Amino acid sequence: MFDEDIDQTIILIVSSLLAMISFMAVAIPYLNRSEKKERYKNIVEKKRKALFEQAKERVIYKGEKETESVRKSLAFFFRIQQVFGALGEKVRDQMLQAGIRDPKAPFVYLIARGVIPIVFMLLATLVLNSGDKEIAPNKIFIIVLGIGAAGFFLPRIILKNHIIKRQQEINVTFPDALDMMLICVQGGIGLEQTIQRVGDEISEHAQTLAEELGILSAEMGMLNDRRGALQDFARRVGSGSAKSFATAMIQAEQYGTSVSQAMRVIADELRDQRMAAAEQKAASLPPKLTVPMILFFLPALFIVILAPAFLAAKAAGVGH
Repeated sequence: MFDEDIDQTIILIVSSLLAMISFMAVAIPYLNRSEKKERYKNIVEKKRKALFEQAKERVIYKGEKETESVRKSLAFFFRIQQVFGALGEKVRDQMLQAGIRDPKAPFVYLIARGVIPIVFMLLATLVLNSGDKEIAPNKIFIIVLGIGAAGFFLPRIILKNHIIKRQQEINVTFPDALDMMLICVQGGIGLEQTIQRVGDEISEHAQTLAEELGILSAEMGMLNDRRGALQDFARRVGSGSAKSFATAMIQAEQYGTSVSQAMRVIADELRDQRMAAAEQKAASLPPKLTVPMILFFLPALFIVILAPAFLAAKAAGVGH
């Protein structure tokens, strides 16, 4: 009787755990979708508010006379921009391409590239000098210098990795988004409303592209400069698909050609590029598998084939 009660308790606990796991497996995807949707709405709304504040400031300060301090400040910032403008603009674009929209991010990135090598070099010097074994000074210098160079390039490598992953994600989902835009444009919806609607639709499945399209629709609506908004979109995303889309839309507006035809051509082209990239990865797979096969498969294969013969020969030798 006691054993039956224990068995029933165990069955009840296991059934409860399985039911909870099943519920979580069903509920978690919906929760993630709602979180992605909320994040997308927050980013677009934040961008709209920022553009509205910028427009309001331009209206407030338009026509006012500049004081002497304002002129000096503008001259100072102009000199800074002349010295660091190109580098700062490049870093800012890289931050946007990595999805980092904080205005302080470029400044933090540049500081990190200067501070991290110094910290790495100091730590390497302490570790090398605290060891029991003496190391030649020239070797210490080379090791510390190499670690410092690694620390200098580490933030750049991490940032570049984020940019590449983000652009790959956008390139995968962009052709399908263009097909949806094509349907909306052919249905008589304007380009701005089309981009906004497609961004809303894909926010649960392609969050990165949805955020960029939402920001693009906000800029097109608030700035009233479609060409500038498209150019900012291409610079902010940085991928070839975004640049092709922006160029085609600008040319369609400039020369009065069909927007739907341009979208159809771009979608087909991007889909062909996606297929070519997949074929290229598939073609590069056999050379990449050669080294792992030599290092891991062949030794195990030789052991399996030759070990019985070796053991049999050894046993025969011992018997004689």
